[in-house]
Amino acid sequence: MRHTLPIAPQFYVTAPQPCPYLENRMERKLFTSLQGEGADQLNNSLSHQGFRRSQNVLYRPSCSDCSACMSARIDVSAFVKTRSQKRILKRNASLLRRATSPWATEDQYTLFRRYLDSRHSDGGMADMDVFEYAAMIEETPIRSRVIEYTEPQFSGLVAVSLTDVLEDGLSMVYSFYDPDQPQNSIGTYMILDHIAIALETGLPYVYLGYWVPGSSKMSYKEKFSGLEVYHQGAWKPMRDPAEFAESSHPLSTDPIAEQVANIHLPEQPVHRRR
Repeated sequence: MRHTLPIAPQFYVTAPQPCPYLENRMERKLFTSLQGEGADQLNNSLSHQGFRRSQNVLYRPSCSDCSACMSARIDVSAFVKTRSQKRILKRNASLLRRATSPWATEDQYTLFRRYLDSRHSDGGMADMDVFEYAAMIEETPIRSRVIEYTEPQFSGLVAVSLTDVLEDGLSMVYSFYDPDQPQNSIGTYMILDHIAIALETGLPYVYLGYWVPGSSKMSYKEKFSGLEVYHQGAWKPMRDPAEFAESSHPLSTDPIAEQVANIHLPEQPVHRRR
């Protein structure tokens, strides 16, 4: 006898830990595994609902005290470069872009360590060794690319972005760059270049990770026109950051059961048993 069983993703919640963005807050994440033949469809569907990928896991903040962490993306059709952003493009015009399969290299890891030691020495990734770095880059069940930026004059690697290709955009999973060139604003340049790639390939969005009102670490995202945030179950244009201040209130978070019940899942593949 044959039975067809839907393979539905199971959702779990992490234990609370100190929030890296807002003081005196605790962070908690809702997550599910990303694997199997339906990985691409699940990644696309949950990315549209504010989830992010880390290796073979999809996660979304689900804190008990607030809902301030909101997924952010740029609508490339609404993006207009500022004078400052035009200057950044001009300063980095000599950089060469190279997109490859997700494969870790020693040069990447060397730059990654310099970046962490300079910018995030007390962060959650500060102790990552070369093997953990390789896993971050290479363990992907979906269509991903490593985009490298090099300076031909010095033949050196300047910046790297691990980027997922979604059905409606590019998702910048993790980016790092030479910390010794603050005058060149390379982090901003990479976002601007991803906007250019999206325009070239006809993709409407560039996903930037999370934006948090009141967090200085995330305020740079507010400088991009066309920014949207996933707020209360829908993507909303970012016109004034103050409009989302209420998200840090303890009553702004729905119970976990309601959050899971409101997640829209793609049609699942079936597993046939005999």
